[in-house]
Amino acid sequence: MNWTPLDITVRVGCSIAYETSMPTPVLFLLKPRLEGRVLVMQEKLSFGIGLPSYEFQDFHGNFTYRSMLMPGRNEIRHDALVAVSSLPDSREVIGNIMPIGQLPSDLLRYTLPSRYCDSDKLMDFAWKQFGQTTHGLPRVQAICDWVHNNIEYRSLSGRADLSASEVIERRYGVCRDFAHAAIALCRAFNLPARYVTGHLPDIGCIDPGTPMDFHAYCEVYLGQEWMTFDPRFNVPRIGRIKVAHGADAVEGAFATIYGEAKLTHFEVWAYQVNPQKVSVGDPIDLSKRLDSSLTVRLT
Repeated sequence: MNWTPLDITVRVGCSIAYETSMPTPVLFLLKPRLEGRVLVMQEKLSFGIGLPSYEFQDFHGNFTYRSMLMPGRNEIRHDALVAVSSLPDSREVIGNIMPIGQLPSDLLRYTLPSRYCDSDKLMDFAWKQFGQTTHGLPRVQAICDWVHNNIEYRSLSGRADLSASEVIERRYGVCRDFAHAAIALCRAFNLPARYVTGHLPDIGCIDPGTPMDFHAYCEVYLGQEWMTFDPRFNVPRIGRIKVAHGADAVEGAFATIYGEAKLTHFEVWAYQVNPQKVSVGDPIDLSKRLDSSLTVRLT
């Protein structure tokens, strides 16, 4: 295995507030997964009055916090400095594409329809559109190209009840809709595909000007490993920091609330910094960001 230097530091985190009138159970997915080319250098997570809280790993290995929102205002804050590689998403498939009969059993769940990735409803469309494309990386890329070129990105257009087939029919959505559409189309060809949520700084590209938010994309199992694809932007990117993965957005929500609670504040940050000049807990100061430039600045 080639050693990859972690030569860029990214500050990621969020500040969220809920108000509720009664004790309300909640699950949070906020901490970065410790996998791939990432290293958490500093980290702080606080739940305000929402105590006690404890951590466990869910079925997918995501770091999940189980807590209780208490009556009044509950403030949750996560802040971390994470070292990442300056290398973009890989497009090198290692090994041969496995036929469905040889896939490891723990991957089979990612070939099946799920709540938001209704691949069974898209079977005819998928085969008409991509049936003649070479199986494997060319087919996955063709699917991502189609989603990117035919689904319009509309900020704030997301809905919690939209499935992939409905997104493809209406032809617009947000990043989670792009991911669901690509995942469902891949599963129509028995390609294991899963939903990913996390942070994506603007390293090597210009800030699009929209408010920072969690980002959704997908991973497809090709050869002998999971490969990252992002039909929203559809180009290999630098500095992704995964928080969670699962069958679809049901298993990747940053908060799952078992009751009624009103979201009153939501702020997310993900930007490159100099770790000698920025620490966890400092005020969010975008004048110190080193990204949002076509030039990649190593730290």
